Amino acid sequence: MALHFELVTPERLVRAEDVHMVVVPGTEGDFGVLEGHAPVMSVIRTGEIVVYSAPSTVSARITVEGGFAEVNDRGLTVLAEAASEA
Repeated sequence: MALHFELVTPERLVRAEDVHMVVVPGTEGDFGVLEGHAPVMSVIRTGEIVVYSAPSTVSARITVEGGFAEVNDRGLTVLAEAASEA
């Protein structure tokens, strides 16, 4: 099973892919999202999104500046004010 992850800024779709896990910088602290995660919506702070393609394989580190994250039955969508890949 895989988690569908999308990262969107006002300018463009930055990423859309199936991944193992994503760690998001929430305002209440970082949180990890795996396939089957309960629905949740969170404000995100400026920080780094870490994308895992496998349990111990980091495939991307993306700096984001504020926004929102939503987990639903379709996966994880992050709406960021700005994003840049390291």
